[in-house]
Amino acid sequence: MYDIAVRRHALSLLSQGRSLSSVSRETGVSRAAVRAWRARAEPLRRQRGCDACAGRPRRLGPDYAYLLGLYLGDGCLSAHPRTGGHYLRVACANAWPGLIDACERAVRAVRPGAPVSRVPCPGHVSVVSHDRHWPCLFPQHAPGMKHERPIALESWQREIVTTHPWEFLRGLIHSDGCRTTNWTERVVDGERRRYEYPRYFFTNKSADIRRLCTGTMDALGVRWRQAGPYNISVARRSSVALMDAYVGPKR
Repeated sequence: MYDIAVRRHALSLLSQGRSLSSVSRETGVSRAAVRAWRARAEPLRRQRGCDACAGRPRRLGPDYAYLLGLYLGDGCLSAHPRTGGHYLRVACANAWPGLIDACERAVRAVRPGAPVSRVPCPGHVSVVSHDRHWPCLFPQHAPGMKHERPIALESWQREIVTTHPWEFLRGLIHSDGCRTTNWTERVVDGERRRYEYPRYFFTNKSADIRRLCTGTMDALGVRWRQAGPYNISVARRSSVALMDAYVGPKR
């Protein structure tokens, strides 16, 4: 494989008006390779082996914990009909461009070398990546909706979540949660006054995924309460301050 300096030198010669044949003779590189470099100068990165398959889950780290939270909320896997690989798709609302960027960074960090693209959809962008190891990394994949079947983490996933709980919680909140400002009115000294206070919500139909969220909050000292059949609310001032420090609103 030729290094990037040889590739750039060949492209520089082409930019001077030299023919493919003359550049090939001067550099010792085949005409076909020089022609291909005009479309892409940088060599393709070799894809790293699957850490889950190789028994190296610790190498996945905080990027995986965050991506796992996003996947449990707004992600899915679908098989490619011919390659034997799978597409990972994570839906990110157009209103939060920073979330789209963060999702793409996490996908690239978890599977370096795997192709990643952004597919515009009505109201959101799907961050999409094709790789044959996505089912290894997200063994929760199965037919049917997540809230209609059991969702449980593998032991190696629990270890990652235990080591990087804030990243996991951040992924859950960034997918199926939000930070809002609530208000209430109170009568003080005969005068009705309006008070506003920040609050976090997490909403998911899966009881198992809600338990993963609340269990992580418990471990982190975040006080929460059930607010309706599918909603988890964090409103206590000290807990909101913790969430602001380590999770923050979507951007």
